[in-house]
Amino acid sequence: MQIGVNVPNFGPGTSPDVVRRWALTVEGLGFDLLMVSDHVAVTPDVAGQYPAPFYEPFTALSWLAGVTSTIRLGTTVLMLPYRHPLLVARMAANLADLSGGRFVLGVGVGWARQEYEALGVPFERRGRLTDEGLRAVRAAWRDEADYRAGHVPIWVGGHSDAALRRAVRLGDAWHGLRLTPAAFREALGRLEVIAAEEGKPVPALAPRIILNITSEVDGPERRLGEGTVAQVVADLAELRALGAEAVVLDPFVGDPQETSHPEVAWQALATVRKEFR
Repeated sequence: MQIGVNVPNFGPGTSPDVVRRWALTVEGLGFDLLMVSDHVAVTPDVAGQYPAPFYEPFTALSWLAGVTSTIRLGTTVLMLPYRHPLLVARMAANLADLSGGRFVLGVGVGWARQEYEALGVPFERRGRLTDEGLRAVRAAWRDEADYRAGHVPIWVGGHSDAALRRAVRLGDAWHGLRLTPAAFREALGRLEVIAAEEGKPVPALAPRIILNITSEVDGPERRLGEGTVAQVVADLAELRALGAEAVVLDPFVGDPQETSHPEVAWQALATVRKEFR
């Protein structure tokens, strides 16, 4: 099972130097995957959680491909309706080619209504646009050798029935985001049912979980990756037992000021890396 990290590409403490240090730290600790998130228009609903500066993911990852050498690079998650699907196909294929095949395209529908409005994209059609976009991306890679995509894995985020069906039909992996253990198992059960309905195999499992090392956390609201180091390690072991191909650790707990003190997250990541082998 590969272990990745969701690196903050936003917030008051973020700068080119900090992003570079994040990349070198994560690769140096031996993690397998570095991922970043996606917003294009930092509208008020976005800025409340992910304030500027916000580095666009394809741009940032293209730069980090040259800074790093072995770690895989990806998006968690790219809002597919924000860009024309042929542009996404081109950028993803180019990034995969330029990085030596290290790129993973994680996609989702997004949640920021104001951002959709700013981009002139109908919020109510975001699910259908994502499905259509994924089909167009795959068709472009299949039909035009000039894209040179090779095999770019597509991870589909979300845990609604529509998202799970999208993962089964159009994805290589299901990328569940920040769920509790019970919610993850429940969604996995629905994923298996949907795969059977579609007559397709269950996609690979590649969840993103929070990394929040605290005192012991009990109760049904505890999310995967939250609590003591022992609890986090137990969560990773459980996900491995369930067959997860990859797990992405997300050390951003929710306060944008965290980005001004990345050393706290780096220490947590080093601890988990040491304890979970």
